[in-house]
Amino acid sequence: MNLDKLKTAEAEFFAMYPGGFGDEALLPIVKRHHSAEIGRQVETLFAENAFGQPDEVCDNFAKIVSKSSMISFFEKPRVRDMVKGMSPEQKDMLSIALYELLHGNEKEGFEGLVEVLSYYKLAKWSLVSMLPYYYNRRKAFFIKPTTTKNILKHFEIGELVYKPRPAYAFYKGYSKVLNEMKKRVDPSLGKDNAAFTGFLMMAMGMEERRHG
Repeated sequence: MNLDKLKTAEAEFFAMYPGGFGDEALLPIVKRHHSAEIGRQVETLFAENAFGQPDEVCDNFAKIVSKSSMISFFEKPRVRDMVKGMSPEQKDMLSIALYELLHGNEKEGFEGLVEVLSYYKLAKWSLVSMLPYYYNRRKAFFIKPTTTKNILKHFEIGELVYKPRPAYAFYKGYSKVLNEMKKRVDPSLGKDNAAFTGFLMMAMGMEERRHG
């Protein structure tokens, strides 16, 4: 990781937005994502004791996908149709994978979710990482492909290789690097993990415009 580039990114971000994510200029962006509101819904809908009915769990997964501003407009109806067309056995598999991902064996849950989504050609990083992020926005990271690839390249994180198919080893390795980056900047930037990667993305954009 190039620490100099990270500190430059932090300085440029605060030069443009002195109030950080509370800066008036950023409020429209923050409000548009409704992360805190959706996070509270996810904490309730996917609490440990809320997994008794697989049909309901799967419907709630589709519901959160439809509400999230971070999921592609094109993927939302595909997830809705996926859940509608699932057999009871497939709904059981999806429900179990989500339970393990949030409350049990994270690796098994991650890989189980990838397996279920793969059957519908929907094994996308955004769909796999969405629920853990909303459930614990300080701990789990939402992984957006373009942003991820740019962060790895710009901050010279050479030990990780991004691949389109979600892999648990990359998920853990990337999360470890991002947590290390969070420790090196102002704590206010790390209160929400999607906001943190958003800060990195915005700072990279500022530098590109400056050099462009």
